[in-house]
Amino acid sequence: MSDAPRSEPPIGRRDQLFLRGLGSPTLFSIVWTVLASAIYFTLGVVADYALDLTPLVFLVSGVMFLLAAMTYVEGSSLHQDRGGSTVFARYAFNELWSFVAGWAVLLDYVILIAATAFSATNYLGAFWAPLGHGSVETVALLAILAYVAVRNIRGFSTTRSRRMRLLVAADLALQLLLIGLGMALLFDAQAITASIDLGSSPTVEDVVVALGIATVVSTSLESSSGLSGEVDVSRAGLARLVSASSLTVFVVYTGIALVAISAQPVVEGVTKLGTTYHDAPVLGVAAAFEQGWLRDGLRYAVAAVAAVTLIAAANSAMLGLSRLAYSLATNRQVPSAIGRLHPTRFTPWVLIVLASALAAALALPHDLDLLLGLYAFGALLGLTIAHASIIRLRFSEPRRARTYGMPFGLRTRRGVLPLPALVGLVLSMLIWVSVVVTHEGARWVGLAWMAFGLAMYVVHRRATGAPLLARVTVPREALLGEHVGAEYGSILVPVFGTPLDDDIVQTAGRLAVEDAEEGEPTTIEAIWVFEVPMALPIDARLPDGELRRARAALARAKAVGEEYEGVLVATATVRARRAGQAIVDEARRRGVQAIVLGAEEPTRIRGGARLGGRPGFDAFVGEATKHVLAKATCPVILTAPPVGDRPVSAGGTDDHEAARRGGTDSRDGR
Repeated sequence: MSDAPRSEPPIGRRDQLFLRGLGSPTLFSIVWTVLASAIYFTLGVVADYALDLTPLVFLVSGVMFLLAAMTYVEGSSLHQDRGGSTVFARYAFNELWSFVAGWAVLLDYVILIAATAFSATNYLGAFWAPLGHGSVETVALLAILAYVAVRNIRGFSTTRSRRMRLLVAADLALQLLLIGLGMALLFDAQAITASIDLGSSPTVEDVVVALGIATVVSTSLESSSGLSGEVDVSRAGLARLVSASSLTVFVVYTGIALVAISAQPVVEGVTKLGTTYHDAPVLGVAAAFEQGWLRDGLRYAVAAVAAVTLIAAANSAMLGLSRLAYSLATNRQVPSAIGRLHPTRFTPWVLIVLASALAAALALPHDLDLLLGLYAFGALLGLTIAHASIIRLRFSEPRRARTYGMPFGLRTRRGVLPLPALVGLVLSMLIWVSVVVTHEGARWVGLAWMAFGLAMYVVHRRATGAPLLARVTVPREALLGEHVGAEYGSILVPVFGTPLDDDIVQTAGRLAVEDAEEGEPTTIEAIWVFEVPMALPIDARLPDGELRRARAALARAKAVGEEYEGVLVATATVRARRAGQAIVDEARRRGVQAIVLGAEEPTRIRGGARLGGRPGFDAFVGEATKHVLAKATCPVILTAPPVGDRPVSAGGTDDHEAARRGGTDSRDGR
């Protein structure tokens, strides 16, 4: 999605969880494992509430998914950080709203893990009945949760992604086969419409709750958004991802709902999908076929594929949870101890263990209605904030490059209002309010969860001296349990491929080392700004030579900066109309403590110079530097080489040594 890697940690085993190169097939696989699994456990609960209106409920949920998909893909391509709606809210509003979104989605992930594990045991009961009830079911449930925890502590691998794609293909083929056979042999339009009496069977309140539960599909977008910083997908690929996933939702969900209500029709206000087959509703579809060979064959095929898909969905949910936890911990929204990374696998093992234990506690009562009611609370709140964030970002960041922009915008004086996001905002907000009003379990448990989270957030921020609304970052080493003194801080270093780049990075490196000696280590964030002329669109294709130059300069900055012990250099590229404004904006959104800039021309200054109204500095700064000095909200340090230094290239060791002798002080001369 970007022209160069963003925020890459040092090369090594710790990169296994965060490597780039996952393309759109893997993204679709992650989306679909949750989408496919949802029909296996939501169908019975939705049918219990919506009765004959179940197909209509899933059709509306498909529309909401389409709106949400456009919002999530635009947001993920705009800000390629891990975290989904919590990232959108960070850049659109502030850290408090970012936390609210993240904490709500965190609850959804835990519930989704519990629901998928519980439902998997009921499908496995088709092979051995005790697996579907009693103490044997409890043991199987705990074993699945333990397996999911261990797999996610081990981390995501390319082998796992390949297996996931095979599973997606098998599951999609089975569901389409079930729809085809059901429409041919079971479909009965009169049976579906005969008992509809909106207001009494079903009631309006029940339909609203069913709609909220059906939004379980949106969590798949959160899971895939957690990988947004690790994918390389074109604009066309993103558009295909939106259309393919949305079309699949419409076809599969509505199709299976039509077949299911035909197979197990509503009789006197009750359907067996909500009673006999409540916890494994798709088995109820298979049981309706009259041909014995077809009924038994589909029963075992559905049970096998459903169980594997549900366990894979639990893995995907835990994958999304781990990335969300990493985002919350590195932004000091939850205590670092909760986001602690495994010392060799570099995954947030503490939160994975805690989430697994909480999922077990929620699943042991074997109450899907309660679980999915709670899920609707968190999912709708997260969706509402996501839509609102994308709308605000259209006006607060109108010129920022968007690899994907949702269609159907209304142009206003201040920007373009995205109509799909607006419709999604209104729908999700209204349904969330209705769920809170009508579902007692979701209301009290959901509000208690949010109250506990907000209290923890405020106490944690106050205890660490961090502001409630501003972004404060924690170095990755702090989550590994290494001694790093203070847990936040960074320096922004714009590089431009000039001889002065080494001096700038060395100045930042010395500051980082000095902070480390005082107990305050700092991350160097090196950025390259592509200035795009007004005559071209902001996302215009960049010349290959310019891309190579940017990557070489960023690689050089990383190599030079990480020569200093304990210093981490993250790299990124930014597109903008004006370099100065881009630097100020990036510094603000990243929450850095300082900006280190280079003077445009050689001067008699040796090393770095802190500017604060110093007379005569106009002689060696350009327009970009002047803008940064005037608008930056953090200290700005200007670095210049002494007159007579020979140029420093973006690649050679000899040039680097020349810079060490002349420009900024070397480590040996600190």
